Amino acid sequence: MLKKILFLLIMAFAVIQFFHPAKNKAEGEQPNNISKTVPVPGNVKDILSKACMDCHSNNTVYPWYNNIQPVAWWLNHHVKEGKGEINFDEFASYNLHRQYHKLDEIIKQVKEGEMPIASYTWVHRDARLSEEEKTSLIQWAERTRNDMKSKYPIDSLERKK
Repeated sequence: MLKKILFLLIMAFAVIQFFHPAKNKAEGEQPNNISKTVPVPGNVKDILSKACMDCHSNNTVYPWYNNIQPVAWWLNHHVKEGKGEINFDEFASYNLHRQYHKLDEIIKQVKEGEMPIASYTWVHRDARLSEEEKTSLIQWAERTRNDMKSKYPIDSLERKK
């Protein structure tokens, strides 16, 4: 009986190798990238690139183990979930309120150490943010929010309570 169960598990593992989700790959420059809406200094671009863009953009750099199921499904789920929260390649298409709110979420998540997520930094050690990088990212997001406050009426940025 144990041999039959093991055989079935091996067969199931072999069969699922033929089913892969579509990859999150966009070619060329993205017209709605965050840098089209707000200034993103080079050091912040570097931080976003190394720690955020795989899950929060239209172009994921996939590791070799993405070719093994069920890992590809798990990674695909993380990318979809990440893009659903914030997609830096679609940021310019967000309304002002959503842009303002997403910048606030960046500040909170980085301060609380929730982003980048542990399962990502466990494998991508270079994505771990130093205190200096966290400070740069937080200050940039705060500066950007303050710039928005000076340009737009507050009721277009914040929802009434």
